[in-house]
Amino acid sequence: MTFKKPSRAGLVALIFGVLLGICLNVSSFTPSHAQEPPTATEPGAAVETLACDSKVQKECSPNSGDTAWMLTSMAIVLMMTIPGLALFYGGMVRKKNVGDTVMTSFAITCLVSILWLLFTYSLAFREGGDVFGFDMGWFIGGLDRAGLQGILSDIANSKGNPYSLAPTIPESVYICFQLTFAIITAALIAGSFAERMKFSAMLWFIGLWAIFVYSPIAHWVWGPDGMFNWANAHSFVNVLDFAGGTVVHVNSGTAGLMCALMLGKRKDTGPAHNMVYTFIGASLLWVGWFGFNAGSAVTAGLQAGMAMLVTHMATATAGFTWMIVEWIMKGKPTVIGICSGAVAGLVAITPASGYVGPVGSLCIGVAAGVVCRNGMTHFSMTHFNDDAVAQQSALGTQVRGPGSRQDPSTARAGAGSPALTVPRLVWRI
Repeated sequence: MTFKKPSRAGLVALIFGVLLGICLNVSSFTPSHAQEPPTATEPGAAVETLACDSKVQKECSPNSGDTAWMLTSMAIVLMMTIPGLALFYGGMVRKKNVGDTVMTSFAITCLVSILWLLFTYSLAFREGGDVFGFDMGWFIGGLDRAGLQGILSDIANSKGNPYSLAPTIPESVYICFQLTFAIITAALIAGSFAERMKFSAMLWFIGLWAIFVYSPIAHWVWGPDGMFNWANAHSFVNVLDFAGGTVVHVNSGTAGLMCALMLGKRKDTGPAHNMVYTFIGASLLWVGWFGFNAGSAVTAGLQAGMAMLVTHMATATAGFTWMIVEWIMKGKPTVIGICSGAVAGLVAITPASGYVGPVGSLCIGVAAGVVCRNGMTHFSMTHFNDDAVAQQSALGTQVRGPGSRQDPSTARAGAGSPALTVPRLVWRI
């Protein structure tokens, strides 16, 4: 990756974009953001604020326990990208490109965050509207939250309007949590073009991809009127994606594969720079994934606890299985191998983490360790001899239980049903 001296026109465009963002924020500032002192009441009078739940979602008080857990989840999911993913990829490239690789993750974090504030959150998670007389809510959201306007955050009276998918936490917390998903989805793609795309081209690609690919797909699955959202009575297909198996992993894996195919084989390559970096990065991904999966319950309750348990078990099983298979096939285990197996397990358990039990997670881990290892080895041998690029093939593997077709409101994590413990393997590219 090389840096090109920016032109004067490019700098002018950048300054204009920053000023435009500031103007949008200023214009979207409403009194609901400002905090006014409590109004005087008669002595002894108490102002009752109802607790937020699935029935009360207007001017209610968020649950402090759920909010604390989601704040923690947001922080550790952000840690997955910086520094987790940056180190994971940085250890696989040549020494001269380590700085470029880790900076890519940092720059993507900044860029996606700005776009999220301006309009991509609104496009992904708000209800859509009519376009030229046609209802487009099934495809893309509206712009009523452009600039994150209209968020009620009355701190003085402990009142807020939560998002429908997270009724017990402030919408501002849910915005931050989903932002970390958008960040790591875009950053995952970087493994497919590590060391061989100009920095400016990378920024253009990621920015446009976040707007025109991530936002619609996130809306399809998680938007209130998305065409694949199980909670939408008018959805075309009911899809259960508990923590982003489709929106994050299949999405980024497909984008990474297309990037690798378009760029072609490397003309200049070399051995991985530092396995310790990759090991540290994989470890941070493992820890951060607890916020990714357990945090997707958006409550500090039973489902979050079971999601954390099955995430850990599937990851450990996949890493150990990959190591054993590699040991048998190559005669010795490797750091890259066991780390890749752990990441494959994390990816595989993600969509099913809210719906399977411990035995199901064990089966998913074994399947991920065997199938992803063989798939990545075949991909590297037949297409690209590249550790960083080959990681993308693991992101296209989804392991889901057949029982995930049921209504999530009736699913009990860890119920022990055979339908939940026997995995169905789906290979997606």
